[in-house]
Amino acid sequence: MKRLLLAVAGAAALAAQTGSSIQYAKDGSLTRPKDYREWIFLSSGINMTYGPNAGNAANPRFENVFVNPETYRAFLKDGAWPDKTTLVLEIRGSDSKVSINKDGRVQTGVAAIEAHVKDSSRGGWTFYGFQGASQEGKPFPRTTDCYSCHEQNGAVDSTFVQFYPTLIDVARRHSTFKATSE
Repeated sequence: MKRLLLAVAGAAALAAQTGSSIQYAKDGSLTRPKDYREWIFLSSGINMTYGPNAGNAANPRFENVFVNPETYRAFLKDGAWPDKTTLVLEIRGSDSKVSINKDGRVQTGVAAIEAHVKDSSRGGWTFYGFQGASQEGKPFPRTTDCYSCHEQNGAVDSTFVQFYPTLIDVARRHSTFKATSE
């Protein structure tokens, strides 16, 4: 019995180290990682989304990107995203003239959450969208533009590493960086 418990504990520790903490519902939707805001912060852009409000100069949206720590550490070692990589895109509104801030923009409430997950057991990279406060993200159909855009323009393995300044040099050093159109 002790051996079984040790084996289970070892498997759980290995799962935590390899990023296999991804959880799916029976219908194939992705369970939103509860602690994604504690993950590695990769970058924040403004008005880089393609959905509603894209290009809205009056109220541009911020896009914050987080990655699970285990796969981030693996990327630092070889410049490639391992299986079970999960990138979370948190899209927030913005506002100006808040408190003493007169000219800059600050982030406001969450407008949307999406995830980009690499899972070979489910066909590779898949995009998921979380509607409202839902804890379950539905997979985007493979015909949506995000798949072809990421495939054509992603600097590393269909991801936009070109927008993650801390990872560009890592990918270049490991020769995994693909130059993309400007």
